[in-house]
Amino acid sequence: MKLAEALVLRADCQRKAAQLKQRLERVIKVQEGEQPAERPSVLLEELRKTLEELTVWVKRINRTNSHSPFDSTRSLSDALAERDQLMQQRNMLNDLLETAAIKQDRYSRSEVKFYRTIEVNVLQEEVDDLSRKYRELDFKIQEKNWSTELLEE
Repeated sequence: MKLAEALVLRADCQRKAAQLKQRLERVIKVQEGEQPAERPSVLLEELRKTLEELTVWVKRINRTNSHSPFDSTRSLSDALAERDQLMQQRNMLNDLLETAAIKQDRYSRSEVKFYRTIEVNVLQEEVDDLSRKYRELDFKIQEKNWSTELLEE
């Protein structure tokens, strides 16, 4: 099985667990004299099994990522960490750009006027560069996911 297939199965388990939680929330309390639409004990057992299966997938994926070379100097895990760092940095700088987009709601000269303390165009270029680097790295990671065999337990 390829790593990409395992990632899909992990995502399926995550979705199923979230759906089971929602179903449990709907039946965990009922009005006096009413019966729940589904048996909470059955849903709880299914949730437990789904979470156990999810844990197996996560362990196998993590093991594969840490033991699979991405390039001559990095493992797949290293590349994933770098991709996450690029996205986090990009998101933070983008948030700063949003804050720097000052909207002046002054109705008289006595109200406070705000000025930017950063060069918005320079920051925007950095955000664009980080976005490009993220996309390029993500594409290479996806490529590796489809060519890497998932390690056994």
